[in-house]
Amino acid sequence: MSVTINSRVSGDVTILDIAGKITLGEGSAMLRDKVKELAAAGSKRILLNLGEVNYIDSSGIGELVSAFTTISNQGGALKLLNLTKRVKDLLQITKLYTVFHVFDSEAEAVASF
Repeated sequence: MSVTINSRVSGDVTILDIAGKITLGEGSAMLRDKVKELAAAGSKRILLNLGEVNYIDSSGIGELVSAFTTISNQGGALKLLNLTKRVKDLLQITKLYTVFHVFDSEAEAVASF
């Protein structure tokens, strides 16, 4: 199974519900394209819901960092929601857990913008 990305809006925050695997190739390219599309449309507050992401590789981690940088450079913010244990562990190992704002509650995450 590759990745599926569904977009929805809560207030002025765009929430991307991501499911599947974010890996080299189609998975990371879909995430990159979606974030660039949102940035071009002027979305500056993006929340990535990773609760259904069951696998992420180094390319996927790279895309999370790239998405974070793209939105931050436009004066916006990108935050993460519902990390699975596997993704959380990977972010801690790579020391990226301290870079991203991570939330377990969607209401808290949306309010934090």
